[in-house]
Amino acid sequence: MPQRTIVITGASDGIGAAAARKLAERGDRVLLIGRSAEKLAAVADPIGAESFAADFEHLDEVRAAAAWVREHADRIDGLANNAGGVFAEYKITADGNERTMQVNHYAGFLFTNLLLDVLIASRATIVNTSSVGAHAFGHIDMGDLDSTRKYRVMTAYGDSKLANILFAKGLTSRYHGQGLNAVAIHPGNISSNFGKETGNAMMKLIYKTPLARMLSTPESGADNLIWVLDGTSDVTWTSGQYYDEHRKPLRKPNPQQNDAALADALWTESANRVGLPVSA
Repeated sequence: MPQRTIVITGASDGIGAAAARKLAERGDRVLLIGRSAEKLAAVADPIGAESFAADFEHLDEVRAAAAWVREHADRIDGLANNAGGVFAEYKITADGNERTMQVNHYAGFLFTNLLLDVLIASRATIVNTSSVGAHAFGHIDMGDLDSTRKYRVMTAYGDSKLANILFAKGLTSRYHGQGLNAVAIHPGNISSNFGKETGNAMMKLIYKTPLARMLSTPESGADNLIWVLDGTSDVTWTSGQYYDEHRKPLRKPNPQQNDAALADALWTESANRVGLPVSA
């Protein structure tokens, strides 16, 4: 297989770091984005990867990361929108958005759109990391995307992961005809640092007790991301769809994930939130 250029966000740890190592070992060129410069260097340096530190809680840093990628790559074969988090405390970012939705959705929406011309020209595959939280807890209320009425950790997380699925559908409806593919996937319940800092009791129970031994490894989650990146549209998977950790469509998906009108409304609002023209 010819060398590909793959961009991975959330590459400082967990699934993103594991995917970077696997892809680099195979000979792909990987460009890594992560919040912690120190942790990112620990991943990038041993595999000879290029990296850029950016905190997706700040949209200016997202813009800087996209500019860095454009400077370093004239084609992008694959983009893994893997950055994300779950937060115990309610917070509105300096950009005016509820933190969970910004870090998990708006930032990736902006990052992808700022690279869109390169992605389309490259006929790239985009994989958005979603979660079981999308169908277990997600219910997007377009009138309250900032959770001003009541903030619940898992609801905010589920909403943002559902947004990742709707974003893949939006990309497909707009750009699949130009050769772009986008898939959302739940990579598995992964044993990593994700979720360990939240104050949510259920997340603590899962990630900080012996129950963590029941979780999958980051390498397993990385394999699911790579399955999408290696795949062929309409053969391996269908662009715009959401797959579980077994690489299968859900039998009982969240009913909102197939709502085309909601996907369009969320696209419009996301564009407004990050300062992009709606037609972008």
